[in-house]
Amino acid sequence: MTTKNDIEKTLWSACDTFRGKIDSSRYKDYILSMLFVKYLSDVTKEKYAAYQTQYNGDAVRIERAMNRERFFVDKESTFDYLYNERNNNQIGQMINVALSHIEERNSAKLRNVFRAIDFNSQVDFGNQKEKNAILKNLLEDFSVLDLRPSQLSSADIIGDAYEYMIANFASDAGKKGGEFFTPSQVSHLLALLVQPKENDRIYDPTCGSGGLLLKAYKEVPDGKCAVYGQEANAQTWALCTMNMFLHGVDDAKIYQGDTLSNPQTLENDCLMKFQVGVANPPFSLDKWDSGFLSNTEKDNEKKKEKMTASMDSYGRFGWGVPPSSKGDYAFVLHMLHSLDDNSGRMGIVLPHGVLFRGASEGKIRKEIIEFNLLDAVIGLPANLFYGTGIPACILIFKKNRTRDDVLFIDASGEGHFEKGKNQNILRDEDISKIVDTYNKREAVEKYSAVVSRDLIRENDYNLNIPRYVDTFEEEEPIDIKEVQKNIASIECELSQVQKEMAGYLKELGL
Repeated sequence: MTTKNDIEKTLWSACDTFRGKIDSSRYKDYILSMLFVKYLSDVTKEKYAAYQTQYNGDAVRIERAMNRERFFVDKESTFDYLYNERNNNQIGQMINVALSHIEERNSAKLRNVFRAIDFNSQVDFGNQKEKNAILKNLLEDFSVLDLRPSQLSSADIIGDAYEYMIANFASDAGKKGGEFFTPSQVSHLLALLVQPKENDRIYDPTCGSGGLLLKAYKEVPDGKCAVYGQEANAQTWALCTMNMFLHGVDDAKIYQGDTLSNPQTLENDCLMKFQVGVANPPFSLDKWDSGFLSNTEKDNEKKKEKMTASMDSYGRFGWGVPPSSKGDYAFVLHMLHSLDDNSGRMGIVLPHGVLFRGASEGKIRKEIIEFNLLDAVIGLPANLFYGTGIPACILIFKKNRTRDDVLFIDASGEGHFEKGKNQNILRDEDISKIVDTYNKREAVEKYSAVVSRDLIRENDYNLNIPRYVDTFEEEEPIDIKEVQKNIASIECELSQVQKEMAGYLKELGL
């Protein structure tokens, strides 16, 4: 049987094929795409063999049966075919053609999933000799894997291994890793806080490789929910689409494009409404409004045009337009306008600056609080995320709230996380404490507070957590007499040592 360790071992071997030749932020796309092709090929091979037996080799009936499967890979696009051609001088182009055929044959689910991948790239692989050597090694790395369903020790191991490698690539990629991956503990926490239910629509407007969406999806036991996402980066969009497919979420709607200037989750030319929203958008995204602007200078003023609320045809910025250099509230406003008016709830990961920055952000924050949409503010430990060591927070919003308070939780302190070598980690007990406190909505000394909106108004809508949760630890009182006694004792010992040292120096004639 093929185990998760077998798959991970093969993936790391494939990484060794690329290390020192291509940056990990690039070669992850080739390795994960090849894993995907190997899986599709092996499943198709096993299904075809079963139907051959069942229909006694009747080609027409076999073809009809295969067309009813989740997907199909023709012979010239299978991994085995490519492996047998691994010494071909045109192997890069042959892989590209195979990927194109897979897309065409399964266009309803895999359209354009490989469009950002070029196995014939001279930029990534260098000259033909170097490229062919790398691709031959890559095919040989994966040839040892048997990913037929009957040989897998668990139905989930392909998807789990895929996510495991995405996480490792994110760690290796440093700052760039944060662009496509949210640490699984944070994703799990966010999913528990928004509590997805059967028949909900779940939405992530900056879905990256899809980890947050999958964690939310898994909170619905029977999987009876609809999954939607949008991702600006074409390569990351492809990772997300493959990730969904490998986890069996075939009907997920994952769109590619700028969510703010070109949202694609629409119904009747309006923003689609969702019961659940989750997101970890890029922190303080600079020039988030570029998709709205003409980027031309006004002839009379010679100044770049500024974003205005009227430029957005979906009316998301009536409460204020966030500064061009910080897109945090642009994503908040987009998600709030995408929530179902009756049962919509959302959790979003943001930098702490959104809690207290002024100007247009302060005005937006005021409107959000006055419309009673903010449900909780949760401070997280520093250094949880790839590419940034700054502490972040989770804001929970709800439509149709009847409460008149906001829960503040400070989970950033010592004892609420595990210190890691490169990154800090939220443990299961840390996640449980946050979720329990949120569900019970209780005040816990030095950890949480339930704060009235009147008090928030008095604080000029500043949401900085230390204003409401006092985590100050008093130091034990100092006994001055005891300190003086210790100092006197130390001085006495020092005097004795100095006398002994002087004697030794005298004996040495120094």
